[in-house]
Amino acid sequence: MQLLSTGVIGASGYAGIELTRILALHPHVELRLAASDRWQGESLDQHTGLSCGGLRYAPLDGSDSVARACSVVFLATPAEVSLKLAPPLLAAGVRVIDLSGAFRLRDAAVFRKHYGLEHSNPELLAEARYGLPELQTQQEDAELSKARLIANPGCYATAAALALWPLVAGDLVEPGSLIVDAASGTTGSGRKATFDLSFNEVDEDYRAYRVLRHQHTPEISQTLGGVALTFTAHLLPLKRGILATCYARLRKGRDAAAVTAAYAHKYALARFVRVLASPDDVNLRSVVGTNRCDLAVACDEGVVVAVAAIDNLVKGAAGQAVQNLNLAMGWAESAGLDTLRGVHP
Repeated sequence: MQLLSTGVIGASGYAGIELTRILALHPHVELRLAASDRWQGESLDQHTGLSCGGLRYAPLDGSDSVARACSVVFLATPAEVSLKLAPPLLAAGVRVIDLSGAFRLRDAAVFRKHYGLEHSNPELLAEARYGLPELQTQQEDAELSKARLIANPGCYATAAALALWPLVAGDLVEPGSLIVDAASGTTGSGRKATFDLSFNEVDEDYRAYRVLRHQHTPEISQTLGGVALTFTAHLLPLKRGILATCYARLRKGRDAAAVTAAYAHKYALARFVRVLASPDDVNLRSVVGTNRCDLAVACDEGVVVAVAAIDNLVKGAAGQAVQNLNLAMGWAESAGLDTLRGVHP
């Protein structure tokens, strides 16, 4: 079987490292390019702990030209960089899977408001296919197989949307009642050295950030069909993982049995979603290092609480990107992901 030639631009970021490791072991993929100024010229073997065929990190400058020899390129870059890199790659016939927020939102004005950037290619917002596999219809799966540009969901958006979708799709909760409190490890902020993310500032602390202005808020709303919601992100004093606690008011005439049935039905065949018996059972330890989302729901006296846990670097980024690649190529959804194991103990 001929291997698919792939490349990763932004390969030294946390998501980029995770993605490089997964692709290096993928049974259907040949990793031809890993671009990173941080480790330019150094061996991938050294930084991934894997045998990568002697491949060395290429510089970011000019990597788009080298990437044109690949069939698929992953952009593990900030949104402003993806905006510059994606158009020439697409013009060269390369399929792009973007891990940034550059192409997730359909409305350029909403993008401008939440990312503080003018979208240089708004026509690509209409073309890009947003890939959250567990929520896609058969038609959307078919569209993904033809897509030139796939927008990989954000980490917070993945956890919140998976937790809330059965409630929204089943018309089980009151519109406007949705609240999401989610907490992430520090790797969710990327691999940049800042005072706020230094050990002494993060350790033994817990705080909210970007309150009422987080860029994942419109993405969560869009994914759930445009529903209104309140989202607050928090920073956890740990490296990786997201725990999202979601609240809503149950509609009159609906009951706990209907809520439980909605989750069981929606995720019955989902390869990477586990519906647990109680929100008390959902924790980060069980999902970190895997492409899995663990979630559960509880309902009492008209209040619904759904809790979801993911690894922000895997199901929230690199793993989901590979899951989208698998679906786009018609491979088994779990290819390259079924060997991932949690990092505990």
